Amino acid sequence: MGPNRILVVNVNWLGDVLFSTPLIRALRQKFPDAYIACMVVPRCKEILTLNPHLDEVIIYDEGGRHKGLIGKFKIVSYLKSQGFDTAILLHRSFTRTLIVFLAGIGRRIGYYTKKRAALLTEAVEPPPEDMHRVDVFLNLGKTLGINLKNRDYEFFISDEDRKNAGFILENTGIGKTDRFVVINPGGNWAPKRWPVGKFAKLADELIKRFGLKVAITGSRRDIRLGEHVASLMKEKPAVLCGKTTLRELAAVMEKAKVVIANDSGPMHISISMTAKTAALFGPTSPQITGPIGKGDFAVLREHGDCDIPCYKVACEYYKCMDAITVDGVLKAIHEFIR
Repeated sequence: MGPNRILVVNVNWLGDVLFSTPLIRALRQKFPDAYIACMVVPRCKEILTLNPHLDEVIIYDEGGRHKGLIGKFKIVSYLKSQGFDTAILLHRSFTRTLIVFLAGIGRRIGYYTKKRAALLTEAVEPPPEDMHRVDVFLNLGKTLGINLKNRDYEFFISDEDRKNAGFILENTGIGKTDRFVVINPGGNWAPKRWPVGKFAKLADELIKRFGLKVAITGSRRDIRLGEHVASLMKEKPAVLCGKTTLRELAAVMEKAKVVIANDSGPMHISISMTAKTAALFGPTSPQITGPIGKGDFAVLREHGDCDIPCYKVACEYYKCMDAITVDGVLKAIHEFIR
């Protein structure tokens, strides 16, 4: 007899939450009548809100209402009231594992760590370090006998999101019939970002060679970054940073001729919408966090003289990103546009 009420305890980053969607889909296919919920931090909730394979998205606000002992008691009480019988812990946090344990969830599946092993009923042997994150999450599903074949991740948006994206584009100078590209220059740490001057030069070349308009996208924290790229361009782009929700961003990317982005959550959103995507990789490994999907995409990566992958957040040189040339990106994009 399979589980009746399943809780997936998710991770904290946009891209990684997208990587969890093949597991969520596989759980629904294996257990079509089960109640499946996913616990996720507030900044990632949009990735899952419209996912048809989930019955509920539970917000775990660890920095807000669930902060401290009283906050932890609230989330434990809520989970306990829901009567979950099985939890799959994608996050390796001891605190999250303790919450699930205190909530009385009888079956607790997660990767073995020394601190939390005693709190898991099934402590799975950790995967190889070079395994793709999608497969890392799917691998936990083996304990429940799920199908591991479909690795494509997915993001669901509404017609309203598409309509709103159209309004946002029109308000920034990109009409319904205009051909445009999306440039997303952000990244959650600086060494993952292609130099702003190269993004600006690329954008100018796309306008000049192909007659395309350019939309620069990003979150509110990317507003200054987007404006910096725009200030270096010869022609004015549409700067959408901070003007879209994640689902509206997905709709914008879906409309674009091509998306150019660093290894980041928005890059994976583009892949999930099967938009043509040029993914720029530097210190991170495409084998571990690279794009997976049915759409057209190209991974652009140059090692330079660096050992890759590396995770030196405080790196001062950014040699691996700087080694990616504008001409190299243009060549990849030309194949998409053609």
